[in-house]
This record gives sequence, structure tokens and C-alpha cells, in this order.
Amino acid sequence: MSAITDAFGDPTRRGIYLFARDAPAGVAGGVTAGQVADKFGVHPNVARHHLDKLAAGGYLEVAVERAEGAGAGRPSKRYRVPLDAKLDLANDVPVHSDDLVLKLLGRALALLPRAQAETMAEEVGQEYGRAMAVGLAGTDLAAGQRSLRSAMQAVADALTAHGFAAHADQRNNQLRIVNNHCPFGDVAIEHPVICAVDRGMVKGMLTALYGDTDVATMQSLPQGDTFCATSV
Repeated sequence: MSAITDAFGDPTRRGIYLFARDAPAGVAGGVTAGQVADKFGVHPNVARHHLDKLAAGGYLEVAVERAEGAGAGRPSKRYRVPLDAKLDLANDVPVHSDDLVLKLLGRALALLPRAQAETMAEEVGQEYGRAMAVGLAGTDLAAGQRSLRSAMQAVADALTAHGFAAHADQRNNQLRIVNNHCPFGDVAIEHPVICAVDRGMVKGMLTALYGDTDVATMQSLPQGDTFCATSV
């Protein structure tokens, strides 16, 4: 467990693993440090550090390939997820959330008036979301430089890296982010106010990556739905 935590504790690294996992297979399968750098808006050396860290843990394998017709330059490294070692991060990788602390949080929130508890939970989520966006976008992507759709996809990728198994879509002319897994587990079922945390995370990240948006909870597991969805 400590090895998995070391490899996937960084949200960017978790996202990079998912990116490599979902890359097309084949002769040129896998991803390069340059592709990862472009995808996550980081310096190639930073991308290479994360890839090498995953490779050192056995979560990626490295293939050194020289493009056909290339000269004597440096060969290209491609990082692939071994076919027999693909992880489902939503279920196989532990998220940094201690059950005891979550239960304590749930009990503490239950002592507050619901409106006050929900406001506090959403504010905490927004603060965390803004911090996530800084690590996600780096300094090159200021607010307003992304379309809303691309910003939502970036938010969904970041949420997935945190164990939410999220994706962005549109239904009945309504943009939304759907979470197919909740890392808060049974605590969110017992204390639905905790759902305000991930709503706040969405709003915080979108504010940093795109600008002000109206965000609301559409569906949630505590309400009896089979997934959670946040409208934007």
C-alpha cells in the first residue's frame, strides 16, 4: 500500500498514469515525455520525472525506440502500461482519505445547521479545487484561456486522478461532470452534506481554469441516484 501511495499520491502522476493507460496500443503504443508535457502543461523534465517514477514502481514499462529514418540523435522513450498490470484507480488505488477522519468530519458537520455545514463544505472544496488547478494548469494557462468544454474535461481528469472516475458530457443541452465513483464512500451516504465538497472542487477548478460559472448538484448517490452529476 505504501508503494502505491508513493507512486500515485501526486494527482498529476495519477492523471499521467491514466493518460498512459488509455493510450492506443500497437507498435508505437505508449506515451512520450513530450506528449505528457503537452497534455498536462508541465515542463518535459517534470513529465519525465513522473513517468520514471511510475516506471520504477513497475506501473509503466519503458521502450526505447528510434523513429525510422532518424539520424544519430537521442532515441525516443515510450512509456506503456503492461497489459497484465492495468489498475483501476477508482477501485484499486487507495485515496488519501482516512475512514476515521471522514467519520469524525461527518459527525462534526451533523452538529451544524445544514445550510451552514453545506456552505463550509463547499468553501473548503473551492479552496482545494483552486489549489488543484494551479498544479494542473501551471503558469501558462490563466483563467479565460480555455474554452468551457476543455476546462471541464481538465476538471474531470483531475477528479478522476483523485478517485472520482469522472467524465464531462452534455445532456439535454446541459453541460455536466459525472462522477461514477465517490472516494468518500459510505460517509457521504450517511452525511450528504459532504457532496458539497466535490461541488466546490468543480467550481474552484473551473474558476481558475475558465472563469466564474454556476455549478449545482444534479444527481448524487445519497439521493438514491446511481452516480453523481454536477451541472455547469
